[in-house]
Amino acid sequence: MATKEDVQDPRIPKIASSIRVIPDFPKPGIMFQDITTLLLDTEAFKDTVDIFVERYKGKGISVVAGVEARGFIFGPPIALAIGAKFVPMRKPKKLPGKVISEEYSLEYGTDKIEMHVGAVEPGERAIIIDDLIATGGTLAAAIRLLERVGVTIAECACVIELPVLKGREKLGETPLFILVTSDAA
Repeated sequence: MATKEDVQDPRIPKIASSIRVIPDFPKPGIMFQDITTLLLDTEAFKDTVDIFVERYKGKGISVVAGVEARGFIFGPPIALAIGAKFVPMRKPKKLPGKVISEEYSLEYGTDKIEMHVGAVEPGERAIIIDDLIATGGTLAAAIRLLERVGVTIAECACVIELPVLKGREKLGETPLFILVTSDAA
């Protein structure tokens, strides 16, 4: 018997078809998932935000944490629609004032993600939103950063997943909700 989760939302194929894949960008061998074409399609963009809002409205989410930079596109409208605050999670030296940070590994080296001190309170429930999960390093760092200050992560949410890069594995027990799976990496 098919469950509601087994039936694909009829809006997903339109969203998927609105995402352009650019071969060899930013370097040879990379198949870049370009969401700018999704943003140009007002119906697909609205449907993307609506699907996330439908999933999280009424679920006790008080924080929508958006990962720089494309999480800033989807996060604010979702936060407004579900009555949550939007918390930007940024690269180093982008936020004024006091910040806390979490380091994560890259293929060659490390990077950090930062958030304002006091942006969230212990006991709040959050979702973390970004456009894409590839290797999972940035989302895993965002999870650790929020959990360090006592926030419960309900779920991570991305428009696109590149499962070949196994990013989901870095999220531990944190659930991941995605709209579109891409074989390109």
